[in-house]
Amino acid sequence: MSNQPSNWLGAAESALRAAPPTSLLSTARSLLADYLDARSVTLLLADYGLTVLQPVTRLPHTGETVPARGDHPAGRAFSAQAAVVEVTSEPGMVTAHLPVTVRGDRLGVLSVHLPEPSAGAPLVLELAAFATAVGHEMLTAERDTDLYLQARRRKRLTLAAEMQWQLLPGRGFLCDEFTLGAHLEPAYAIGGDNFDWSTTEDHLTITVSDGSGHGIQAALLTNLTVNALRNARRSGISPADQACLADQAVYGEYGGSRYSATLLLCFDLATGRIQAVDAGSPQLYRLRDDIVERVELEAQVPLGMFEESEYYEQPLQVEPGDRLIIASSGVHGALSADGKFFGEIALRETIAATRSSSAHEAARAVVDGLIQYHGSHDLPHDAAVVCLDWRGRPAAS
Repeated sequence: MSNQPSNWLGAAESALRAAPPTSLLSTARSLLADYLDARSVTLLLADYGLTVLQPVTRLPHTGETVPARGDHPAGRAFSAQAAVVEVTSEPGMVTAHLPVTVRGDRLGVLSVHLPEPSAGAPLVLELAAFATAVGHEMLTAERDTDLYLQARRRKRLTLAAEMQWQLLPGRGFLCDEFTLGAHLEPAYAIGGDNFDWSTTEDHLTITVSDGSGHGIQAALLTNLTVNALRNARRSGISPADQACLADQAVYGEYGGSRYSATLLLCFDLATGRIQAVDAGSPQLYRLRDDIVERVELEAQVPLGMFEESEYYEQPLQVEPGDRLIIASSGVHGALSADGKFFGEIALRETIAATRSSSAHEAARAVVDGLIQYHGSHDLPHDAAVVCLDWRGRPAAS
């Protein structure tokens, strides 16, 4: 530990930024060995199903996977989003497991085996900041290498799933006003379900889409829908007009033979006012003061079902402390093994049971509840869940 300068973290972050895309992990190992006498450094990334953490290695991937939830220290660090320091059998040595998270998007865990720090908690905080820097650089590096994307998959994705995962903004986001967590299932064979979000200084827009059909055709339809909505959103028009333009794009391509059920929500970050456009089957639930209720919206036709459909907005209000859950039809319309609907009652119970969990864990728990209800991981339809925890804009000081 004698080699540790007082400004080691800043120097280390600069070195990470200068590292080649495929050399982030080797650079991190060299830096932590030089500055902190670390003996080993492992980068574990969450797989698409959020079931395991897998080490980043060269292809073919080798190394032991770790459960993303459970008693393993790395799994606890990931699920709790907090550093976990593991005391090892080697005298004077510990392993620090540090969440790798970028703006609320949980990517994995950096595990560092090093001498027990005399500085204690302050050094652990610096290691946590280093892990965050690794995450930022990894996302940048993914523009130029498949190494980290390949490390996230336990098995091959279908082509439809590949298209859908590349379309997503991430699986979580965090800012002062809210936290987002989301999940898709079946992770390795997703077809038409998708979610998207975007923020400005004043607004948050969330869309959940459920493209008709299965496989590659559903993925193509959803890709068109999401990109049409993004194109309309970026022109600065209202949510209703965004839906109209996307509707025209989908109808122009498919002539009504295929369509995309979509829920569009636009939040005013300062007031919590929402403008909602319900164009299909995704359902909205609200957990407020320990009471779960479905937010009834005025249903409009799915995007692309008819030529030149008109859409209108419905006002809603979200309050600090509210949790909103958006579930696609693959969730609320799913059937059990004996043919009974998962339905609103079971969905409400699942949401209520997760009220003390994070938004990320709540979204995953809803999908877990669906899988248990169905009795198998082989879900017959795609399932998309988005969870939003609303805090509201902090009062100006």
